[in-house]
Amino acid sequence: MRAVLPRFRHAFVAIWIATLTVTSPAIAQTADRPLFLNDDGLPTLAPLLAEVTPAVVNVSVESLQTLDMNPLFNDPFFRRFFDMQPMPQQPRQRRQMSAGSGVIIDADEGYVLTNSHVVENGERILVTLKDQRQFEAEMIGNDPGTDIALLKIEASGLTALDLGDSDRLEVGDYVLAIGNPFGLGQTVTSGIISALGRSGLNIEGYEDFIQTDASINPGNSGGALVTLNGQLVGINTAIIAPSGGNVGIGFAVPVNMAEAVVDQLIKFGEVQRGQLGVRVQDFTPDLAEALGMDTGVGAVITQVEPGSAAEEAQMQAGDLIVAVDGRPVVGAADLRSQIGLRRIGAQIEIGILRDGEQIEITVTLREGGQTHTRQTDRGFDQLSGAYLRDLAPDDPLFGDVSGVIVAQVDADSRAARSGLQAGDVILAVNRVAVGSVAELREESAAVKGALALTIQRGTARVFLLIR
Repeated sequence: MRAVLPRFRHAFVAIWIATLTVTSPAIAQTADRPLFLNDDGLPTLAPLLAEVTPAVVNVSVESLQTLDMNPLFNDPFFRRFFDMQPMPQQPRQRRQMSAGSGVIIDADEGYVLTNSHVVENGERILVTLKDQRQFEAEMIGNDPGTDIALLKIEASGLTALDLGDSDRLEVGDYVLAIGNPFGLGQTVTSGIISALGRSGLNIEGYEDFIQTDASINPGNSGGALVTLNGQLVGINTAIIAPSGGNVGIGFAVPVNMAEAVVDQLIKFGEVQRGQLGVRVQDFTPDLAEALGMDTGVGAVITQVEPGSAAEEAQMQAGDLIVAVDGRPVVGAADLRSQIGLRRIGAQIEIGILRDGEQIEITVTLREGGQTHTRQTDRGFDQLSGAYLRDLAPDDPLFGDVSGVIVAQVDADSRAARSGLQAGDVILAVNRVAVGSVAELREESAAVKGALALTIQRGTARVFLLIR
């Protein structure tokens, strides 16, 4: 479970009592959903949960963890001081077990949806059903940018959740969170939708979170957020947890976003994101005044990349993007999330305000642009959680230094815990210069212990030890 910082109680009874009618000894009816009554005539969710909870599973992950080792043991200068006695023999790796949750979304194919960070670096993944049957899972694909992963199990008699429409959610809708908090086993909590479209949490690359006060705790990651009609509307992902436990602020990936990712994972085993090729920023009242425009919402283009889809479509710096395929754009993060779900070659309609006039531009997304590649092979696991790319002509330090830029760092990842920051430029590994991601990977794989990185951070040059 991702904790954003150093994460209700039942409110149903009063509402239900106010709407109950004695039309049946077993069930009462509201305008849009049934309210179940138990044998004592009290409202209950038990019949609903009996239907949906078999679709929520526990996910156990076995991974290899690299152990910290004193870097002086591998330094030729200092090693001579230890040669007079046997070198300490320490295992370089050990097996580690972690647990999370998952949701069956296709009973026939055995597809299980979970979070990418739950199965990250997993050597062996086990899925345990509510009936205690256990199956080894195959990784179909994962997308760290949205924190979504797709597993497959070979099993019969599965129960799957119907996918709802997360775009139809409203603040105040009741939801249930189902998962495996703290490894206790399947647990159900209740709450409401607290907010929609949350971003800026620096959790994932593409942020459009559902916020809920249904209790979410460590181990709930990958679990289900369902409505009172039993439809899956989100995948529980993160919490704000100053004390390490629930404080009523949890976040879920909308199911519409997850579904778009799953479609590509099934077809290609990865997400092939098309790129618009623009740099944007939020449209603020101050910016509106500076540009002589009416105040509103959207994303302002600050730069159009040469050779990009945006340049071909004749988009310009200063254009205000207000919609994508008819869906409003509320800011730069929202635009990035909407574009990030579209495939290479997809045609989209961009709504733009230019010189006070609203126009529609058809754009065919291309490969390239601001594409971030995550290095996750085992020889490169010291930098797990960092998105790296070669320096590009539009980077501020291009031509001044040679190295690899850190485009993004996942919160609570190994790279983040080691102090690596977005915008850092890696110049060297253990004093060996690197000029590309390929060279960085090669030099990192050759290092047996900790990585000593030479970093250009703004105008300062620093050294960073990655264990």
